Amino acid sequence: MQKTISLKTHKREALYDITSKVKNVVSESKIKSGLVNIYVQGATAAIMIQENWDESVQEDVVSLLKKLIPQGIWQHDQQDGNGDAHLKAGLIGPSETIPIINGAIGLSTWQNIFLCEFDGPRSNRKVVVTVINSEGA
Repeated sequence: MQKTISLKTHKREALYDITSKVKNVVSESKIKSGLVNIYVQGATAAIMIQENWDESVQEDVVSLLKKLIPQGIWQHDQQDGNGDAHLKAGLIGPSETIPIINGAIGLSTWQNIFLCEFDGPRSNRKVVVTVINSEGA
C-alpha cells in the first residue's frame, strides 16, 4: 500500500512531526507485520526519527545543522541561494524505514517521525508512505 502525505511548511528550517499521519496510513493498511518506509520528495528536505517529548531537541537539530552547514557560502548558492539546504538534506537523508509490529509502528516511547524542512516555507511538501507486508514471507 502506498499513500502520499502533503504538508505545508512555515519556516525556512524546521522539523515537522508527521508521526500521526504515518500511523494513520499503517492503520488503514491493516498490515500486522512488515515495514513502513517514509520518503520525502525533494532535494532540500529530509526524514528523521527523533525525540518527541521536548521541542528543544528538534530546535537543537536545526541549530546544529546551521552551524555545521551555514547558508550563503556554497557554489550552488550562485544558482538559487539554497546550497546549504541541499547539503543538509543529503546529510540527513530522504527516508526512514520502520518495522510494523502487531499492526503498530515500532517506534520507542520517545521517538517520532519528522519531516525536516531546509528550504521553506513550502506550500506542498510531499511525503510518500509505503507499507510492505511481511506476513507469509
